[in-house]
Amino acid sequence: MTSRTLRRRLHHRDVDGKNHEHYEASQFNDLNEPLLGNHKYDDSFSQEKTPEDLWDDEQRKEHLHWTFYFSQLIAQWAQWLANIVLGSGSMLGRILPLPSNINSRQDKRNVPLFLSPLQEERLRNLQHRLEVPFDGSCVEHQDALKELWELAYPNRELPSLKSELWKEMGWQGSDPSTDFRGGGFISLENLIFFAKKYPDSFQSLVHKKEGRRSEWEYPFAVAGINISFMLVQMLDLHSGKPASVAGIRFLELLSEDEMAFDNLYCVAFQMLDAQWLAKRASYMEFNEVLKSTRTQLERELALEDVSSVKELPAYNLLKR
Repeated sequence: MTSRTLRRRLHHRDVDGKNHEHYEASQFNDLNEPLLGNHKYDDSFSQEKTPEDLWDDEQRKEHLHWTFYFSQLIAQWAQWLANIVLGSGSMLGRILPLPSNINSRQDKRNVPLFLSPLQEERLRNLQHRLEVPFDGSCVEHQDALKELWELAYPNRELPSLKSELWKEMGWQGSDPSTDFRGGGFISLENLIFFAKKYPDSFQSLVHKKEGRRSEWEYPFAVAGINISFMLVQMLDLHSGKPASVAGIRFLELLSEDEMAFDNLYCVAFQMLDAQWLAKRASYMEFNEVLKSTRTQLERELALEDVSSVKELPAYNLLKR
């Protein structure tokens, strides 16, 4: 007997007033179809359809088509509304980039990048932070995790470093150290900075206090790690000198604020949550929301009149 699975389906037909049965056999290498339960066979589906039935089918198909079309349209309007709410600017030039603005950005990429000694020092310090992986056996890193818990839940007892309680903060398992991966220790530092600098916003996000939340929400802590990673990629910080438009603009912000990366992280997290609520997104749409958050950040960083993180339109979303 071969390893193939033989499946049989029993069919019933009524021919000349008599019930006839026959088997239809088919072979599959694997049983890859779901079993849908014990549904009784309904011979009404085998009857020939009348013209009225066909007309009803066509109407149902048309109804489904228009339902899908309008759902897509609503999603596009939600994206547009999110961009407006996040304050892409009151002027038309902030909503639709003009050719002159695009050319000026391209010119900036072609001009050799010269950094001041202050910019070089701050960029070097930031890149050193990026090189530090999270080490679950390091006491300093363990203490940082404990500090994050105490900031998130000041009135609760601190759990052990491996506990199911960590899932409440949005870690995927009972051991948070397994979730950092490419985020590194800086992603934990970002979360702690957020909790200390903007406690009201931090508490609102970690406890999902605002807006109509999804039944399947994004996990707060893991989302934070993803935001750190996204910013590093967007700002091209693993290069010796950033070459992306957003990265070059970020260096200007860094000259004004040594903690520009951490402050930008807080803006990005608050922006992501606003996008999430505007789209009424669910867990499986997290990457899409993260991508739209990056796009919005790049737009705001490209604004000519922005010289610090606090001048970004989305900074106004943060609450202290």
